[in-house]
Amino acid sequence: MDHRVLPRLAAPAVAALLAVTTACTGGPVQGRPGASGLRDPYFPKAGNGGYEVEHYGLDLDYDPADGVLHGRAVITARARQGLSSFNLDLSGLRVEGVDVDGEGARFNRTGNELTVRPADDLKKGQVFRTEVAYSGRPKALTDADGSREGWITGEDGAVGVGEPVGSMTWFPGNHHPSDKAAYDITITVPRGYEAVSNGELRSRTEVTGGRTRFAWHSPEPMASYLATAVVGPYKVTTGKTPSGVSVYNAVSPEEAAASERSLARLPEMVEWGSGRFGPYPFGTAGAVVLPAGTLAYALETQTKPVYPGAPEDEALVLHELAHQWFGNSVSPKTWKDMWLNEGFATYAEWLWDEDHGGPTAQQHFDALLAGDTEVDAAADSGWEAFPPADPPGPEDISASPVYQRGAMVLHRIRQEVGDEKFFALVRGWAADHRYGNASTADFTAYAQERTGHDLKQVWDVWLYGKDRPK
Repeated sequence: MDHRVLPRLAAPAVAALLAVTTACTGGPVQGRPGASGLRDPYFPKAGNGGYEVEHYGLDLDYDPADGVLHGRAVITARARQGLSSFNLDLSGLRVEGVDVDGEGARFNRTGNELTVRPADDLKKGQVFRTEVAYSGRPKALTDADGSREGWITGEDGAVGVGEPVGSMTWFPGNHHPSDKAAYDITITVPRGYEAVSNGELRSRTEVTGGRTRFAWHSPEPMASYLATAVVGPYKVTTGKTPSGVSVYNAVSPEEAAASERSLARLPEMVEWGSGRFGPYPFGTAGAVVLPAGTLAYALETQTKPVYPGAPEDEALVLHELAHQWFGNSVSPKTWKDMWLNEGFATYAEWLWDEDHGGPTAQQHFDALLAGDTEVDAAADSGWEAFPPADPPGPEDISASPVYQRGAMVLHRIRQEVGDEKFFALVRGWAADHRYGNASTADFTAYAQERTGHDLKQVWDVWLYGKDRPK
């Protein structure tokens, strides 16, 4: 990746670049436009068709004092069809120029779509490199359930979070979980600030103008909603798990004392998860603890989940860690498959309790059926409201049935097949779909084949049934 600082384009240069976008198209068209959305059941305009991204190189420059983000995205992708044009998802921000394979490309904006017309059509199978220069003050998005995502600013910093589509507020891309890629993210900030992202910190360099440049490398495939960029005056600690996984924690100073106990167990949790689910899928682990009130939720951003203040409950740390296997390594094909993320992570909480002197998974299951909030606080959460594999709408993909009833589906499988086959199924699912994408149909077929049991009744009653299971 080219780590040069993005130049600030002068007004005449910007005008010239924008003028290029209105130039007439010449020559015969050999390809066809890529689709402007992937028709996800809940977010039909998310993502784009016609290509798959292999690598994102993001070079970001951010100063909390003025809130302006300067960015250059270098996107290496492979065409899945002949392309006369293709789309990138980008919300807000000003596009200053686009190149494809080193040549200026025409482009236009419509809503959250950046349509790019290369100088030459792209051939099916061709690997091509798109460079987008952009800048502006990124804005947050409000989701269907009322939560905020995207680029969230605080009193002295910012965080980029992207579930389900907020990453398009701070970099252009193919923003759907079905298109995963490797990432290199470089963030330049004023001296005295930390800049944290996914993966391994390759370098920290003092540069001109009293600034520091942080270069982060994520070689394993990552869905864009799991990418993050965090800027602020964080306290950083590092270490390793007993098996050698690097741990990098960045904690807001005012949250440090309250975070200490839960984060101290993270290395132990990584080792425990590796025993239950198979080898930890990434080279690093860690956490980012934001100033209290920055967000209203935690998010399993890859290798370093972000927390909305001190995670005083160790179950939350365990939940977000479990997502590194279920959701991050094995990612959903569509947002309708969300229960494969949340059901597994919730069941991981139950297993952690079971192995550490708390209620067993069976006791959690029974408590939900009985409405016993003494054993499980989520027993009165409305877990039975809809089938986890079929949320009514986008506002429901993070509702209780996706979490609690999703976990109950897994426990019903365990009841049907026994512990030996169940835990072999869980480890096999994580191993055989490692770094890939999977759907609910993939899971149900895999579970039946792997266990050798007919699980149709579990699917009909617990996974897809509209009535309250008994």
